[in-house]
Amino acid sequence: MIEQIKLSIKEKLEAYYKEKYNFELAIVVESPKKAEMGDISIPMFTVVKALRKPMPEVVNEAIEEIKSFDLPINSISNAGAFINLFVDKAKLSAKIIKDCVTLEDEFGKSNIGEGKTVVLDYSSPNIAKSFSVGHLRSTMIGNSLKLILQKCGYHTVAINYLGDWGTQFGKMIVAIEKWGDIEVIKKDPINELASLYVRVNNEEKEHPEIAEEAREAFRKIELGEPKYVEMWKWIREESLKESEQIYDLLGVSFDSYNGEAFYNDKMDSVVNELEEKKILEEDQGAMVVRLSDDIPPALIKRSDGGTLYITRDLAAVFYRKKEYNFEKAFYVVGGEQKLHFNQLKGVLTKMGYKDLADSIIHVNFGMVLKDGKKMSTRKGNVVKLYDILMQAIDAAYKQIEEKNPNMENKNEIAVKVGCGAVVFNDLKNYRALDYEFDINAMVKFEGQTGPYLQYTGVRIASILRDKEFDINNIDPNLFEKPHYFEIVKQISSFRMTVEKAAEEASPSVVAKYLLSLASSFNKFYSLEKINAEDVVVRNTNFALAKSVRIVLNEGLRLLGINYLEEM
Repeated sequence: MIEQIKLSIKEKLEAYYKEKYNFELAIVVESPKKAEMGDISIPMFTVVKALRKPMPEVVNEAIEEIKSFDLPINSISNAGAFINLFVDKAKLSAKIIKDCVTLEDEFGKSNIGEGKTVVLDYSSPNIAKSFSVGHLRSTMIGNSLKLILQKCGYHTVAINYLGDWGTQFGKMIVAIEKWGDIEVIKKDPINELASLYVRVNNEEKEHPEIAEEAREAFRKIELGEPKYVEMWKWIREESLKESEQIYDLLGVSFDSYNGEAFYNDKMDSVVNELEEKKILEEDQGAMVVRLSDDIPPALIKRSDGGTLYITRDLAAVFYRKKEYNFEKAFYVVGGEQKLHFNQLKGVLTKMGYKDLADSIIHVNFGMVLKDGKKMSTRKGNVVKLYDILMQAIDAAYKQIEEKNPNMENKNEIAVKVGCGAVVFNDLKNYRALDYEFDINAMVKFEGQTGPYLQYTGVRIASILRDKEFDINNIDPNLFEKPHYFEIVKQISSFRMTVEKAAEEASPSVVAKYLLSLASSFNKFYSLEKINAEDVVVRNTNFALAKSVRIVLNEGLRLLGINYLEEM
């Protein structure tokens, strides 16, 4: 709120000096060192230096100009070279609350992304493996960023770049041929395939020849041998069924499911361009692009002619740029892939596409740990996300049953609370940090949890249910009270919070903001009788509560979490 006034003063003063004196001045607008001096301070040293006029004359001229601005300012004074302003808290607060109540879920909308497209590559599970808790981070960070960017005016394209190609399929086929029973696998495809994948990786340690058998099996897929292609298609389809089940529970959707296999026929043109530009070199039979001294060469083709992940990523970048003409491309991928993206950007730069390389943003994130260790499908140290969601839903149901046993739609609400608990627990952490997965902590209805935010929203919904109030008949002077004004300040900073989350590609900015807002409201709830007897006080309290709920609900939506009317 005050930040927006500061920005307005800065822009208006700079425009004034440009028009009157033809000076490009960078006006500083800040907070005073001491609160009793004011809410806003403007040091005038640079203006005095530029205009070469006496300090009092420059300061008085600026004060007269500021008085002409249509801003909620109570008083203006100066102390030497500093102009100090007190804002009109009552007038400003009343306007903010009225805007919020009027705009509802449009409140906080930004236009910083207007006319720009962002492509987001996220979730992207490997086919033939269970959808684990480890996949949660990419899926929900990417989903939230999509919603946050849309709130900021960007056009988004959500891509689920399925890991449906590569040597792991050769491994799966080898495992099925050696130890699998097709009829048994068909009864429980994902669990059986996951078990076989663990076994083939363990067996490979004792029998290195399995790696060569896997490469040969995958080569047959690449060559289009019907038997192997059919096996690949079946594994892909069965894996997608489990993924869709998870996406439905989490409310996640995509605009494209073009996985690695989609780019098989698009890689030759990339390799040809690398050859034509004479940046592809042979190294022990393989084809590489040499990069800077601190980045290892990028392996484009293996010695047997097989393609690699980076070859497909290059093809994908060019295809997406042509198809979507994106401003930025977000890759929501774990921090351990930092080298891969450095190589990808390095190859693009060497090809002469520096701007394209710069538009690629690696939205890295830390690992989800189990007992302090990274979860691994290969080692079998993995927790299936579906099982975790079911546990969270069950825990939520038990708490709802305790608090409100007569509620009619307990099952539906338990799904929203349980899934919201898992999602919020992930997004409240800064994405680059690792965190330990603890289902008991995340489903609590108090503390820094998703259910706490949902419950705060439900509390407000209960207060406002069947109540009417007149937003034009409120008492602005109530907003002078600290516990009122604190909430108004937080509500007013919603748009800036969303913009910051977009700029930093970090949903945790929104998550932490919502926790702070909910805490302030619950403090307010303990201090005030919201349904006051005096009609004007009641209108004011209802308008403030309504505004909190609007922002809480919209903030939860931006995180990919359902808000509720009851729980």
